[in-house]
Amino acid sequence: MAFRQRHNYKNLKIWQLGLEIANDISDILQEFPKHEKFDLSNQLSRCSISMPSNIAEGSARTDKSFSYFLDISLGSSFELGTQLLVARHRNYIDEQTLEKLEVKNEEFQKMTMGFQNSLQ
Repeated sequence: MAFRQRHNYKNLKIWQLGLEIANDISDILQEFPKHEKFDLSNQLSRCSISMPSNIAEGSARTDKSFSYFLDISLGSSFELGTQLLVARHRNYIDEQTLEKLEVKNEEFQKMTMGFQNSLQ
């Protein structure tokens, strides 16, 4: 029986960046209006937490399954991008915050796609 090597998600730069993004989102949500608690705030929180969480979950699987979880993580990152634009439109975040988060999110997407390609 062959031993399958698992990825240590805590050592993956994509997981580390995903966690950083989730924490950044948590910080900005402190300033959102209370009436957004169950609307945009909840959606932003859920998709940002989904990014590193799916990497962690997928890391315990085969490379083929891991790739599927990376797809979910990427989908959450694209969802996050849209929700950040909505937050900016509603003046919940300023242009500088939007740009900072967009840069991190785009870097996450590039790194995740590159890592995913290396699994195949």
